[in-house]
Amino acid sequence: MILTAFTIFHVLISLVAIGSGLAVVAGLFASKQSKGSTTLFWTTAVATTVTGFLFPFHGFTPAIGLGIVSTFVLAIGLAAFYRFGLAGSWRRTYAITAVIALYLNMFVLVVQLFEKVPALRELAPTQSEPPFQITQLVVLLVFAVLGVQAARKFRVEPVNRAKARAAEA
Repeated sequence: MILTAFTIFHVLISLVAIGSGLAVVAGLFASKQSKGSTTLFWTTAVATTVTGFLFPFHGFTPAIGLGIVSTFVLAIGLAAFYRFGLAGSWRRTYAITAVIALYLNMFVLVVQLFEKVPALRELAPTQSEPPFQITQLVVLLVFAVLGVQAARKFRVEPVNRAKARAAEA
């Protein structure tokens, strides 16, 4: 019962991370950032990764490997935004890591859809069949293009924390 509730919580924050991540990536293309969407995305992306590590596992699994990669990507993206204020090459780093973080959540969503939706499970019961592989390849290609374009188009001015604090005072 507790594991079921925890799973539902994990799924809900994952879906919020995906939804807010789509808003963040759209903002990258328009060179605009919504503070609310940005904060919601990074918070829920981190929460999704952290809660993913709390499931009962026996040994090293692909999910743990993905969680480790996600942790690394999230740390870089958060540093680019909060520590380095999107200055210089950190702007591009931020855009790329935001897209990668969203992609990793979408990757897991596709895995879960093929595992839980009966019609998809019939198409790829072991997730090694062509329908699953093609779907994951299409998602990867879409996000590769999104990442390149976001890195090119994201032109928000660097965040100057000292100026922002002075303006608030």
